[in-house]
Amino acid sequence: MSEKVRFYHKSTCVTCRRAKELLLGQGANLEERDLVRQPLSEAEIDALIGSDDHRKYLRPKHPLYRERRMNESPPSRAEAVRLMAADPNLIHRPLAIAGGDRVIGFDREALQALVGAGRRKRPGPARAPSSIIGAAPVRK
Repeated sequence: MSEKVRFYHKSTCVTCRRAKELLLGQGANLEERDLVRQPLSEAEIDALIGSDDHRKYLRPKHPLYRERRMNESPPSRAEAVRLMAADPNLIHRPLAIAGGDRVIGFDREALQALVGAGRRKRPGPARAPSSIIGAAPVRK
């Protein structure tokens, strides 16, 4: 059985659905939480961020982020937590956590690595990447 992946998302978000499909396709065992239907409390958001930089958890596409120019003048951690609890759409999503590793936003390679990190690789013959096997040099 694969390691459990805590998956925070918004069910209507296309990017979140792509990440979920990718994780399930990799055999992940998801423990899901819809950030809009089951909002996080300030305490839960604070615990989720842990010792990370709170700015990574703010969603740059959100209108409030742009209005307040949070990229230039980010809110304090306490204010960011308060704002994210008041408006879950401000939380950068999807967020996937397995063990001590986390992926914020959609990053295909990082999500695959997150799930693959818990699996043992089967021994097999060493192979060169298929793009190299039998490839002729490109001439212009």
